[in-house]
Amino acid sequence: MSKMIFVNLPVRDLAASKAFYVALGGTVNPQFTNDLAACLVISDSAAVMLLTHEHYRQFTSRPIGDARRDSQMLLALSVDTRGDVDATLARATAAGGRTDPSPAQDHGFMASRSVEDPDGNIIEFVWMDAAAHAKTLEKA
Repeated sequence: MSKMIFVNLPVRDLAASKAFYVALGGTVNPQFTNDLAACLVISDSAAVMLLTHEHYRQFTSRPIGDARRDSQMLLALSVDTRGDVDATLARATAAGGRTDPSPAQDHGFMASRSVEDPDGNIIEFVWMDAAAHAKTLEKA
């Protein structure tokens, strides 16, 4: 059985966050979506669970951090082409994200840009040409 990862995020506005992650290409899994949570399937092995603060508190006794102020994690989502980095960023921005809270990167074989979701979590869109990267390592 292959492993899956579920990224659980506390959100202030479930509808806005759900719309944001749908714009990134997530598909709502209605089996795990209700008024307190939404499951957005990103791939066969990854999903984002959006949980209202009330619901999130059922899983931890720790205070809910403010991702707009404190860095809690950096999420990276791979895309298929270099052009998809900018196209995905454009969709995310149109859905309410704040563009490039972290510096854009372009190393030739790899490019990335980031967006802040409605709650301040940073999502990075990454494209990498592994074959081109291997060639740069061979030259080193």
